[in-house]
Amino acid sequence: MIEVQKLTKTLLSGSHSVKVLKGIDLIVRQREVLAIEGPSGSGKSTLLGLIAGFDSATSGSIRLEGEDITVMDEDQLALLRGKKLGFVFQSYNLIPTLTAEENVMLPLELSGRSAGALERARELLEAVGLGERFSHYPAQLSGGEQQRVALARAFAGSPSILLADEPTGNLDSATGKLVLDLLLELNRREGTTLVLVTHDPALSRLADRIVRLKDGEIVDEVELNGAVNVRGRE
Repeated sequence: MIEVQKLTKTLLSGSHSVKVLKGIDLIVRQREVLAIEGPSGSGKSTLLGLIAGFDSATSGSIRLEGEDITVMDEDQLALLRGKKLGFVFQSYNLIPTLTAEENVMLPLELSGRSAGALERARELLEAVGLGERFSHYPAQLSGGEQQRVALARAFAGSPSILLADEPTGNLDSATGKLVLDLLLELNRREGTTLVLVTHDPALSRLADRIVRLKDGEIVDEVELNGAVNVRGRE
């Protein structure tokens, strides 16, 4: 479970301060698939980065399965990410000098779980349809194939929480749908909690719930069983 309470983020721009997030309250249930939507500048990626511990909040708290990450130091955050979090970037973020299987193995090796890492990497690459690409480098793979390697890497450590920032944003529609289907299939198989930032309505419709941000605030939530909870700020 993810619990965000009264979360704010303020950035300095010259002599001015910009409030990127303005008191976000959000609970993501265990194994839920949550889509976060909103226009550019609404704070979507900032919120995701704070949940991942990539940046620090100005105020408020973020609890991942009961642990408040806003009071953790960098070493503690790195340890928590290695155990509980997977992250999928829009730009893939693969290491160009490593093969597909080595990229997937890396988070396991960094967290001290090298035993069985090769077998786990190959299992996941097979699951995303790259069973014949184990030894290929990122430059030898298409954009869609690179994103599939990134998906496999994100699931390598069996994270309980997976965060994805525009995972289909750099792909054409057909390849994006393939990657999306694989992401959700892996999510169901691994039983993770999944939080997606997206501009893609097709992706959002496959979530359990949609949260919409505008100007750093949550303006409404949509449960995809048809129930809508409008927070009344839009």
